[in-house]
Amino acid sequence: MAVIEITEANFETEVLKSEVPVLVDFWAVWCGPCQMQGPIIDELSEEVQVVKFGKLNVDENMGLAQKFRVMSIPTLMLFKNGQAAATVVGLQSKEAVKQLLGV
Repeated sequence: MAVIEITEANFETEVLKSEVPVLVDFWAVWCGPCQMQGPIIDELSEEVQVVKFGKLNVDENMGLAQKFRVMSIPTLMLFKNGQAAATVVGLQSKEAVKQLLGV
């Protein structure tokens, strides 16, 4: 499944009302560790079918970054049933992300 772009316009539909858990990658273009995290998320999106994967650009969606108190990026936030269930900050290995997802 392809990684979807999460914005303030589609956040409620794609994340809060999702039938499946959603992993949101809070990132920015200028962030080096974010550029390394991206390919890991892309790879997992092809391997893990029980979770939806999304990327949220914090520069373009500052309101959501503030709402969820994202202070450092990359931040990975797992949403279940419309609620933030887990959060990790900083570059995560593929294995660490799989552990976060419980797969």
